[in-house]
Amino acid sequence: MKKSERMSRIKPRKRIQHQQLAIRNPNSETLFAIILAALYCSSDNESYSSRNFHLINHCLNRLHRSLPQYLSPPILSLLPILLNSKSDEIACKSAELVGAASLISIEMNEMIALEDGVIMGLINLMLGSSSSDVSVAACNATLDLLTTSIGRQRLLHFSVLEKLIVCFIQEYKPFPAVVSLFSDLKGSGSCLRMVFEEEEYTVLLFHATLVLINSCTTKQLQDIPGNLSKSFINHLKRLWEEVHCMILCCTSLNYSQERHFCVSNIGTNDLAESIFRLSIGNNQVEEHSNVKEIMRSIFPLGEVDFQQFILDYWEMSPLLIKGSLKDSLKQGNIFGCLVECFQSKEIPSFLLSMLKKLTSCPPIESDELNVHHFLEEARDNLGCPIIYEQDIRVVRTHYSEELDYSFRQSGSSRSEAHFFNVNDMLECEEAYNSGYTIALRGMEFRFESIAAIADGLAALFGQPSAGVNMYLTPPHSQGLSCHSDDHCVFVCQLGGVKEWNIFPRSSLQLPRLYQSNGNWPDSDPENQAVNGKLQFLLKEGDVLYIPRGFPHEARATIDEDGSARFSLHLTLAIEVEPPFAWEGFVRVALNHWCEKQGGPQRQFSDSMSWSLYITSVNLLHVAIKLIGDNDSTFRKACLVGQISLSTVTEGWLSMNQRMIFNYLTSRINTESKFSDFLEFLETAVQKHEDFFQQLRWLQHLTMERDSSHGSCISSTDTRTILHFCMQHKDIVEDAFLLVKSKFCAEVLFEDVEPNYKMLLERYKRVRQQYTKGMLSLHLTS
Repeated sequence: MKKSERMSRIKPRKRIQHQQLAIRNPNSETLFAIILAALYCSSDNESYSSRNFHLINHCLNRLHRSLPQYLSPPILSLLPILLNSKSDEIACKSAELVGAASLISIEMNEMIALEDGVIMGLINLMLGSSSSDVSVAACNATLDLLTTSIGRQRLLHFSVLEKLIVCFIQEYKPFPAVVSLFSDLKGSGSCLRMVFEEEEYTVLLFHATLVLINSCTTKQLQDIPGNLSKSFINHLKRLWEEVHCMILCCTSLNYSQERHFCVSNIGTNDLAESIFRLSIGNNQVEEHSNVKEIMRSIFPLGEVDFQQFILDYWEMSPLLIKGSLKDSLKQGNIFGCLVECFQSKEIPSFLLSMLKKLTSCPPIESDELNVHHFLEEARDNLGCPIIYEQDIRVVRTHYSEELDYSFRQSGSSRSEAHFFNVNDMLECEEAYNSGYTIALRGMEFRFESIAAIADGLAALFGQPSAGVNMYLTPPHSQGLSCHSDDHCVFVCQLGGVKEWNIFPRSSLQLPRLYQSNGNWPDSDPENQAVNGKLQFLLKEGDVLYIPRGFPHEARATIDEDGSARFSLHLTLAIEVEPPFAWEGFVRVALNHWCEKQGGPQRQFSDSMSWSLYITSVNLLHVAIKLIGDNDSTFRKACLVGQISLSTVTEGWLSMNQRMIFNYLTSRINTESKFSDFLEFLETAVQKHEDFFQQLRWLQHLTMERDSSHGSCISSTDTRTILHFCMQHKDIVEDAFLLVKSKFCAEVLFEDVEPNYKMLLERYKRVRQQYTKGMLSLHLTS
């Protein structure tokens, strides 16, 4: 008998014995061979499956003990088969191996994530195994795989998120209530872990679902069927209601050992982020159907109409519109719900329990055009209670008779005091009873009705968003001391009576947004001309318009019947971001004109001319800034993006905007002085300031299309421009004059308008997404 024939007749049991001897001192190749042989024998002879399963299990244990040493691509290639094993023990151990290997390194995690068979095997075990141990192991392995972005995106690629949501909606509703919150030594009050009275598998499945939701792009969120997304977010909100209440009440972990509890790795911020993301909705800018209602409420018939307001008052002079909100309830317009809610004579108690427990609204960067970037920065604090000075201020102004002797000796008649360390509603009530005003910021992110008002008001004035603050002032008290704002406000008096003093601007120049108040004259009313002071008495339903830059102060006073009451008002703020002032429109025009020229390559051939072109364009941006320092028209809000209310409104407003644009280009053409540019650049370099960083928002104009030219802002810094100008002063001046004259002569308003509106829509989209997300975290309407 030939040797080969004798070897082929060796019984499978003998083969296993040889394999067991080999496994005593294995290497990666040996383990691979043994597992492969055992798998082959199991499929070849069912009677020996249990012994082969035992051998495979032994090999998997060995791999677990020395993962980095033994894990190799050949062994990884066996994982899909092992995950689909008939043996629950092998499937469980294989899933555990996948999880452990995923945590070795990012490279190993990526290698596993790219194996389609591994991903499908984990999904099948998570959602289809009859063994709870196997399902738990698969869930844990999946969560380990989800620790990297490649792992998360691979799971999303296989549409597992939709399957998980369907699983919860069909099998786990209503989801068991949260028992408590848990924080270990590394935990914080704003990022607590959640404790469930539920089996581990359900909690792990829920955790994986939240991780995947929080990894989605806007497009991936849109791909979730609307009915699934809506059902699941309603489920999450019910859960969030209980969690948020526990966060506010600082509920500690307190449960009986006789009952089963699962302390999860799900942070309260994870839940908040999932609600935020699912609430973002579609990526389109919504229609502003409430603009007409806003205009009708603030500018009612018989008073100053909108056209007269724009021409005679907007950013120029204060205006009291008496009783414009009084008919809101009768008309059923957009302000009606506010008037109905806040005109109760019993407010505060305490301000409707601090408006049913507010959530903090982390600020979003003014030039942020991707809401997911905001989430990456703010996710650790998402859903936490309100933060002092960010969401709430508690302040009062002392008068001289209230001050001690040492303060009066300093010569000041009043000072602004803040009530710090406000942690709960009781402290706010205590401060209020001591004469402090409660100021709540970001009301448009907390109430849908206020959000609708802010959205319509912003559209009315052609801006991407408007802010809303609420002020509750005790009787005979003053909150903020006399100050001026860098934005226009509409004060809507909802309750009580408040006396306002508005003092004249010492300069006709409008303050830029975010400009320090230190650059402006002293706003103490005792230093203002008495004959220039305006006094207004605001009663319920009145609206007071205060342009930016006008110093003002307000104090709660007696009601019509002679009684002393609290004052409650909203301030609707129109903040003109740099891109949406006329300075911004002219910069968009310059950017568009540069692109329309076909870039510098079309006009110049050598490297020096290319540098001259870049420098000339950027000197034009400096010119716009310097002329705007002296001409208030450059700083006025641009209304080109205003929602048209009628053909009549559209006609006069469009003509008005064209006239302004022509005026501005004329000023640039006649007022630009090269010597001023050099002085400005030298001063900026001495102060280590980079002016061109303030213009980075211009890059948003070319972000979604291929553009190798344009404004050249992205590759420019102040020091480089100054150095080039000093080296080639005469040549640069001549080139600048040429570029300036061509720009002012060739640029057309109708060509710029679409680009400007496109930029405005992009800003609006992100502001609306942020608002939707924040509203979903507030359990108010």
